[in-house]
Amino acid sequence: MWPEILLASVLAFVVYWFVSRDKEETLPLEDGWWGPGARPTAPEDESIRPFKVETSDEEIKDLHRRIDGTRLTPPLEDSRFHYGFNSHYLKKILSYWRNEFDWRKQVEMLNRYPHFKTRIEGLDIHFVHVKPPQLPPGRTPKPLLMVHGWPGSFYEFYKIIPLLTDPANHGLSEEHVFEVICPSIPGYAFSEAASKKGLNSVATARIFYKLMLRLGFREFYIQGGDWGALICTHMAQMVPSHVKGLHLNMAFILNGRILTLFLVRHCPRLFGFTQRDMELMLPFKEKIFYRPLRESGYMHIQSTKPDTVGCALNDSPAGLAAYILEKFSTWTDSEFQELEDGGLERKFSLDDLLTNVMLYWTTGTITSSQRFYKENRGQLFKQDRIKVSVPTGLAAFPCELMHVPERWVKGKYPRLVSYSYMPRGGHFAALEEPELLARDIRKFVGLLELP
Repeated sequence: MWPEILLASVLAFVVYWFVSRDKEETLPLEDGWWGPGARPTAPEDESIRPFKVETSDEEIKDLHRRIDGTRLTPPLEDSRFHYGFNSHYLKKILSYWRNEFDWRKQVEMLNRYPHFKTRIEGLDIHFVHVKPPQLPPGRTPKPLLMVHGWPGSFYEFYKIIPLLTDPANHGLSEEHVFEVICPSIPGYAFSEAASKKGLNSVATARIFYKLMLRLGFREFYIQGGDWGALICTHMAQMVPSHVKGLHLNMAFILNGRILTLFLVRHCPRLFGFTQRDMELMLPFKEKIFYRPLRESGYMHIQSTKPDTVGCALNDSPAGLAAYILEKFSTWTDSEFQELEDGGLERKFSLDDLLTNVMLYWTTGTITSSQRFYKENRGQLFKQDRIKVSVPTGLAAFPCELMHVPERWVKGKYPRLVSYSYMPRGGHFAALEEPELLARDIRKFVGLLELP
């Protein structure tokens, strides 16, 4: 009797394994309330309200007063950016910010695109919504949600938006014209911060999904890097039938795949690694271990006690600029740490960099943005086992924090239809290399919409 029971149990397990191994698993949609107090019994106001970025003389005077009172510590000799933001170069940044940077002009520039707010799960969610100025006859625009990360903002997409919404006037074909929606993550810039603990990337994915439904989109494309990549991945895991395609310029690949690196060096092709993969990952000790360790100190702070450092950053524009812009240096190219100026102006203008900093300074959201790390601590591994069933494309920029080979990506995104080794660029791809990213998005969508 017992052998029969054991055999039946084994057969049942084998049948279950074969039946369930390819079954699509999705994240539960669930619901939430992140506003203050208890959730009201009345239905939530679902109106979409126009919003305008504004400033005042008082705001600018307060900024200047604080910059004037800055105290800096001299850097060590020949330290460049190895100890963090070099204070000699920071003096130049502060001088430009105080005497030449025109925030009123940048506010006008920010208002070039239409801004809106709407209330979702108790929070005012801010977003930029740009429709094509013109469409070829018989065409409809393709809705595209683009999500930023930290320490970026919706402003990262300002240079890529016209390439997607008005390609004909920017040297691109009209084959694919997009309607672009760029929301601010809750607690970033003009999106209201949560009053309760627990608002993580999964909750944000659900909020942005509700936003797209509220705008009238039942099917749409999504794109992101940094936190945006994780939020968009969760959206694809949560509502795959609504996501026509997922495009990323960063992929979160966990669950022990890095352990294979100990064997890859001697037989890379056996593990599906290309020569280009090896170029981007060698030497392993530096690029896979030391560099992430060197660049992740901020993450440990923000994943444990974000409010403590937030008190200092929210009170000091010089400290805030150094903290944010140091990431725009080393995350754009790790070799920039060898330069006295961090290489910042090789890729970005000071106006662009300071506009992004001002979106944290004027809204006082550096602390709430950092809390996103604590809310996501321990969450990454929970959702990593859920494969993404929607068509996916990845633009692999060579100076990203860590290179992710196509073989690894396919493990989590089995419907990977486009994987591109980009010729140049780093972590802030949309701001640094908007045309390269736009072309890759268009290529990806083209593969999905072949006649």
